[in-house]
Amino acid sequence: MTFRPFAAVVLVACAIGGGVTFAQQPAAPQASPEPPPTFRVEVNYVEVDAAVTDAQGNAVTSLTADDFEVIEDGKPQKVTAFSRLDLPIVRADQPMFAAGPIEPDVQNNAAADGRLYLIVLDDLHTTFSNTARVKAALRRFMERYFGTNDLAAVVFTSGRSQDAQDFTGNRRLLMAAVDKFSGRNLPSATGERFAGFGTSCGAATPDFVPGAADPCETERAFNAQNALASMRRVADFMAGVRGRRKAMLLVSEGISYDINDIFGNRSASSIISDTRDVIAAATRGNVAIYAIDPRGLSGLDDIMIDGIPEERRNESPARGLQSELVLSQNSLRTLSEETGGFAAVNRNDLDAAFARIVRESSSYYVLGYYPTNNRRDGRYRKIQVRVKRPGLQVRSRKGYVAPRGRAPEVRAASENPALRAATEAMGSPIPVGGLPISVFAAPFKGTAPNASIALAIEMRVDGFRFTDANGTFNDRAEMTISATDTTGKVRASSANAFTLTLKPETLARAKERGLRVVSQLELPAGRYQLRIAVGEDGGRAGSALYDLEVPDFSKAPLSMSGVALTSILSSQTPTVLPKNPLGTFLPGPPVTVREFSREDELVLFAEFYENVPNAPPHQLDITTSLRADGGRVVLSNTDQRSSTELQGSRGGYGVTASLPLKGVEPGLYVLHVEGRTRVGTSEATTARDIQIRVR
Repeated sequence: MTFRPFAAVVLVACAIGGGVTFAQQPAAPQASPEPPPTFRVEVNYVEVDAAVTDAQGNAVTSLTADDFEVIEDGKPQKVTAFSRLDLPIVRADQPMFAAGPIEPDVQNNAAADGRLYLIVLDDLHTTFSNTARVKAALRRFMERYFGTNDLAAVVFTSGRSQDAQDFTGNRRLLMAAVDKFSGRNLPSATGERFAGFGTSCGAATPDFVPGAADPCETERAFNAQNALASMRRVADFMAGVRGRRKAMLLVSEGISYDINDIFGNRSASSIISDTRDVIAAATRGNVAIYAIDPRGLSGLDDIMIDGIPEERRNESPARGLQSELVLSQNSLRTLSEETGGFAAVNRNDLDAAFARIVRESSSYYVLGYYPTNNRRDGRYRKIQVRVKRPGLQVRSRKGYVAPRGRAPEVRAASENPALRAATEAMGSPIPVGGLPISVFAAPFKGTAPNASIALAIEMRVDGFRFTDANGTFNDRAEMTISATDTTGKVRASSANAFTLTLKPETLARAKERGLRVVSQLELPAGRYQLRIAVGEDGGRAGSALYDLEVPDFSKAPLSMSGVALTSILSSQTPTVLPKNPLGTFLPGPPVTVREFSREDELVLFAEFYENVPNAPPHQLDITTSLRADGGRVVLSNTDQRSSTELQGSRGGYGVTASLPLKGVEPGLYVLHVEGRTRVGTSEATTARDIQIRVR
């Protein structure tokens, strides 16, 4: 995607009475540049992760690069990159009075270094009767093993992109995608031949005849090819993420197409080739596949029942059904074992499998090297990772498949290093943590059919490479923002170039407090993922994801905007304002910090919207309260608004509330903003909670 900056903001910072003044000027028009030249780049870097355990199965975390040996096709390789990751499972703070953790309204790229899971739901190869098992198993995984520092994505092999979920750390959104899962596996081939009645795939054989054609063979091949193509695309998509273990949780009953019968099944050779392509993509991208079979120990019973009339089940040819079960389980084992994972089959309790996946994804080493054999011949290269210390076990993938054909041509790098860094960060499928970034976004009612999205983005600048020029410190930064809907379509985007010219005292404050950018997008009601990337001239970059749900403010009898927060002390952070949608409602810019000093004062702004035409005059009660961890209200503010303010129109009530924190004890608190209205005998309530911490 190419972004064209619509404004270049020149930041001239000088101390005036303790404040900071910023001047903004539009970008000068530029002629369309000629396309940059292309050149060939040979990329043969190989990365392999290795989990090391002792005789008791405990993770060993004290090894160095010198303790490892990497052998490719029997030849030692020189390790040029080495890192060790030991990731804890971070749990969200949960107020004692709340039923569960409160979803944060600020998101950041701190999870860029956490565990990474690709949850592939193979609905094409899961029996409908096992749908509930799949949902229950993944709910346990999310509740027990998924930390706030983890990221996951959900993909369906049937290609239902509108039901999928991009990478996020939000468990509610991930489970919402999982809850849309429904198994649609075809009946077993043996069962179809034996059923003695017509099927959705065509006419079945009246009586079971060993070796009879499978009436669902064409559709079965189509499903296998689609599922394998989905896995390959996911693995290819993650190939650009370096220095990480990428765990694909493949929830599936396995490919049910008989690849051993290459004469009776016309697509057997093609599916064998597709399976190799999945393994090749996964090994090149360092993606470990962990297959989760939801059938448990009752797999054969399920296959026997599926598609066979009840009155004929006692006649079922168990040998053919057993063969199908083994075939499908072997497909799961092959995909897993060849990519460094394992297959959880023939087990009812999946907790042990989940615990092992988390353990292998939490403590491991990453070794990178440039192989001595750099031919692009598409051949399999065997890898062995060894440790020199005795008594230790190493688990890593067995090898990889070299790329085939000519190396892809890559366009010449942009002459703008900040834009190049931002573009590369924007192209990453997961957040990039090179520059710490935090994002706040709040939808407000806008001009129909769009809502107005207020944005605050804060970043640390201590990693910027400022240059000293006559007593001022200078750097350039590029910021790109895009909003993508559930179909993958970009619905809004913006780009800004910032020239930073800071005096020493302002630079010191920026390094202490960071740099803030306030902006705005217009989006219709729907579910989006915002992607924000920042690059600076020194080549450092960071990116963050923000999951945004924009309500339709014109439908509900009473609805509420997001809640924007600012504070007296936070307003001292140097701020750039390409757009300032809340400038007339808040005394300072909206902030992303959610931890405040007892010497500070919070100010919030929100709007409430009514949609009750021809309603008699009535009041809206608005309550703002600060609740302590145990539920005790320590601060409260109540306001009453009259419907006569709207003069019969479907408008909104804006509310601004101040909460001085002086005297509030340090600890965890919940800011609760609620609106309640009564029209006749009807009552409507809406509210939002924001978790903060006072220090």
